[in-house]
Amino acid sequence: MKENVSPKLILFRVLLVSALLCGVAHARIKLVALPDRGGTAVRLDNPNGTLIEEERVLTLQSGVNKVDFAWNGVSVIPDSIILTVVSHPGKVNLLSVSYPPNEQALVWDIYSPEALEVKVRISYLLQGIDRLVTYKLLADKLEEQVEMTSYVVLRNFSGEDFALADVTLGDGKPMTTELNNGETRQTMFFKHDSVPITKVWEFDARKLPWDPKKEDTTVGIPVRYEIANSKASKLGEYALWNGKVRVFQDDGHSSVIFSGEDRPPLVPVGENMEVYIGDSRDIVVTQHKMREERERTLRNKNNQVVLYDSNEEITGKIENFKDTKAVLTMIQFIPGEWEMKSCNLKYKKLDAETLEFNVELEPNSKQEFKMHYLRKNIRPEREKLSVTQNVR
Repeated sequence: MKENVSPKLILFRVLLVSALLCGVAHARIKLVALPDRGGTAVRLDNPNGTLIEEERVLTLQSGVNKVDFAWNGVSVIPDSIILTVVSHPGKVNLLSVSYPPNEQALVWDIYSPEALEVKVRISYLLQGIDRLVTYKLLADKLEEQVEMTSYVVLRNFSGEDFALADVTLGDGKPMTTELNNGETRQTMFFKHDSVPITKVWEFDARKLPWDPKKEDTTVGIPVRYEIANSKASKLGEYALWNGKVRVFQDDGHSSVIFSGEDRPPLVPVGENMEVYIGDSRDIVVTQHKMREERERTLRNKNNQVVLYDSNEEITGKIENFKDTKAVLTMIQFIPGEWEMKSCNLKYKKLDAETLEFNVELEPNSKQEFKMHYLRKNIRPEREKLSVTQNVR
């Protein structure tokens, strides 16, 4: 006869199946009540469910033992439940698993050749626990380094209490914390002082006007902080998770000012976290297309142009009105097949049609820019579509 046990997340009852021969009936004898939960690990890197791993010690008898696992009122994903025998794996065998009808439960049949205390690990996906990652950046007055602090906000609406658990986001050192059902808890994930940053202005020729003076409103260039996720920057041990970043700056008068906020994506080790902090008018980029001449025109039998090359030239200037040095990332776009004839600034190709220039500017300086290239094998109908899609 079964004895009722309080239905929390896990209801363990270890029962011995005594296979009595010669017509004697099978007996189910309760041996052990619910064992205390041992070490518990909570892993929060799966958006479809939180991975829970907990250890229990079962007292098994010789023969086939039945272990009941129930999750009444708790958001467990049933087909994710796995039992692993940690101690005595060569002796103890998991024979089968069954699911009683109309119950939030399952029953494992575990064979032991003798009476043993066995450590097992139970893994399952639990819904109702989520996390938010936030960052706070405090930049110095010169904007050369930041104090970087990360917090994890844990929210538990799963129906289960965790008195003490090692919580991880998938990478990094676990955080040991208590997390009860219905609770929201904020925990510091890490804090690093003097993390180096690079302040970068970015001009994208596809998004910003080429001649700001002709605009009715003042044109600002987007500005961001770049933080390398590397050991040289006191980071680089694990990926930086996506989350809200709030940026503050020391104003040099014993107080701070709010610079802005952003939500950068996941940053793997070795990549840069890019944090947008606003638009700046300290740097102005002006450029014009000085040449666009057709060459090598091919026509069909109806004298219609079907293919041609285009000899093009863009010139411009970059002005830094700051009293300090600045770094400008300039993005240029050349559609289709092309050949660079000359360019006075170094660049790298991000893809077949996108060029990136990293321009270091001295204080209160001006940098001239000239790019001469030949676009090849242009089809008129595709050119019209390209112009429509890239109207500035």
